[in-house]
Amino acid sequence: MRFGFRVPGVVACCMLLMVTCGFAPSISQSIASDVIVTAAPVYEPLAALHGGERFPKGAQLLMIHDGNAEPLVADFAESADANVSFDGGSVLFAGKKAAADAWQIWELTLADRKVRQVTSGDVDAIRPLYLPGWRLVYALRTPQGFQLQSARVMESKAIEEREPAGTKSVFPLTYLGASAIPADVLADGRILFEAGFPLGDGTTPEMYLVYSDGSGVESYRCDHPASVAGARWGGRQLKSGDVVFTHGGSLARFTSPLGHEERVTAPRGEYAGGIAETASGQWLVSVRESANAKFTLKLWKPGAAAMQIVLEKSGNNLVEAVVVGARNRPRRHPSGLHDWDYANLLALDARISRDGPLNGTPKMVRLETQDATGNAVSMGTAPVEQDGSFFVKAPADRAIRFTLLDARGTVLRQEHGWFWSPRGEQRICVGCHAGPERAAENRVPDVLLRTTTPMDLTGSAKPLQLGGN
Repeated sequence: MRFGFRVPGVVACCMLLMVTCGFAPSISQSIASDVIVTAAPVYEPLAALHGGERFPKGAQLLMIHDGNAEPLVADFAESADANVSFDGGSVLFAGKKAAADAWQIWELTLADRKVRQVTSGDVDAIRPLYLPGWRLVYALRTPQGFQLQSARVMESKAIEEREPAGTKSVFPLTYLGASAIPADVLADGRILFEAGFPLGDGTTPEMYLVYSDGSGVESYRCDHPASVAGARWGGRQLKSGDVVFTHGGSLARFTSPLGHEERVTAPRGEYAGGIAETASGQWLVSVRESANAKFTLKLWKPGAAAMQIVLEKSGNNLVEAVVVGARNRPRRHPSGLHDWDYANLLALDARISRDGPLNGTPKMVRLETQDATGNAVSMGTAPVEQDGSFFVKAPADRAIRFTLLDARGTVLRQEHGWFWSPRGEQRICVGCHAGPERAAENRVPDVLLRTTTPMDLTGSAKPLQLGGN
């Protein structure tokens, strides 16, 4: 595949590139791969978390190849959010054929440059990511904000027959009253996504995980930021398994042995997040010197004192770089969901929490959900056993949370955010916000010694309005 500007003479071409894009061919050779990057006059990385537009003045995908940078899809009014397939042969992206169109998901085959439309509609669909098993995840604009959706990459009888019976072509993965935006697909098959903290009810950006069937939603780590300054977004997984993300003014990482984030010592600057790792282990990062400057694409060897400019384009931010080439295919998650219209949730010891011991003895747990206007409503209570265990049947595909009560009905501890369980999920948790470093004792919980039938809190009784609680 060949790319190039139509400028007479090699010298003239190189001079044009240096003036308009500031691209250094020697850096291109050290990367040893094509790179796709989004160029945009204005970039608001967190706008989608509030239902806004990240590229209010337009965006265009650029392919960097052999020292040249040119539009990836020149006939599109706008394009962004490139994601390369596992075999390196195609690219998913969000695009608009005409400026007045809604963002939709498209796929480009690199060998022949053919483009086909994956989604359609009159609402925005953004940030597509390939999933193993001929599917993708993306964010769809809804009245509740952007929500994660799973869809087949294409409609095919052969693909349909490879999926479990009854699998829908398109189905939601999140059920929140606020936006969720996919960031990466991890090696274990889980989807890394961004949302406000507390989940579904907060505004500080935080990172979460969910399986590709919508089950097992959880925080990536429980050392949640204490302020907006600690906001975390733009996560990408490295070949090592670490996830690197940005706080805006700095980079940090999650590494497997630690239950908390670790700072990345990098040159001073403001980082857009969404780094790309090259074959040599160097990082492609989008960084700017101040809030009034534009993001430049730079190459950095972790630990080095300085970065090298890869590409800068006058008047444009260069963000969300991806390396073109084959990569490891994530594990495909085998869904354990059942054909039920509810979920079973077992807590082994609700007294365990990172927040410390309770000021009282829990006797009941209240399950709460949201009504059509977003107000919290109670779906009823279930007993908490002496060892802190409880077992309930919960409504599926809805935002839910738990509140622990003492014998008088006084609140001992409550979740301030929300989570969900998809239809047919059977989920076991250690305790209330216990954290990944904690484990329950190896014994049968008291609630299962008393009964193996969960307390039904699916809402057969009339919900109780909770007011401001």
